[in-house]
Amino acid sequence: MDSFGADTAAEYDNNPRGDEGVSVALLHELAGAGPALELAIGTGRIALPLAATGVRVDGIDLSPDMVAQLRAKPGGDALSVTMGDFADVDVPGTYSLVYVVYNTLFNLLTQDDQVRCFENVAKHLTDDGVFLVEAGVPHIRDDDQSIRAERVNKRDVWLDLERYDPVTQLLEENHVHLTPQGIRFFPVVQRLAWPAELDLMARIAGLRLKHRWGGWERQPFTVHTPNCVSVYERNSPRS
Repeated sequence: MDSFGADTAAEYDNNPRGDEGVSVALLHELAGAGPALELAIGTGRIALPLAATGVRVDGIDLSPDMVAQLRAKPGGDALSVTMGDFADVDVPGTYSLVYVVYNTLFNLLTQDDQVRCFENVAKHLTDDGVFLVEAGVPHIRDDDQSIRAERVNKRDVWLDLERYDPVTQLLEENHVHLTPQGIRFFPVVQRLAWPAELDLMARIAGLRLKHRWGGWERQPFTVHTPNCVSVYERNSPRS
């Protein structure tokens, strides 16, 4: 099944996370005069409000259906989007900020793919540019499968089913929507990585950790942090 096909694209913005404002504020600060590049720009949940602050925002995405949702929004046609895999696809020029949010880095399903993403980003950063990664922190699991009710209403139910393989670090997840009209599946597979592994990927690409916070409001990163925001910079300017 296509994790980011037409069904997912149509539903994607129906339940906003609620952190868009603080996310955009931090990204705007890091971008400075810009420009910025969003990996997996999707429906423009972050890119459009960031562009509204005056930062030029370009994007990369693999899903025509997600980008169609972006184009249908006010201002969506003004953003330059390159179609392709953000681990490899080339874009012209350099950026003061490259960012990837909401666990999307984990959509790359091998360590090699994730390392290539860091290397691709490093090629497109200005000397003082930064790469921001928002990603969940994997937690120790008592078993390899789980099920929980995400939303329960009188007329429909959303379930979240997960299966995790600690050897491959692959998380198979399916959001299941139950309605009187039938059942719909919204599957996704991700390769989870601990923050320390991300730091090693950055080092391979010639980057180093500049900041790590426990969220968009610069909360301390602790053992209890479920989600972290990491900011990487160049080890040294280009020669």
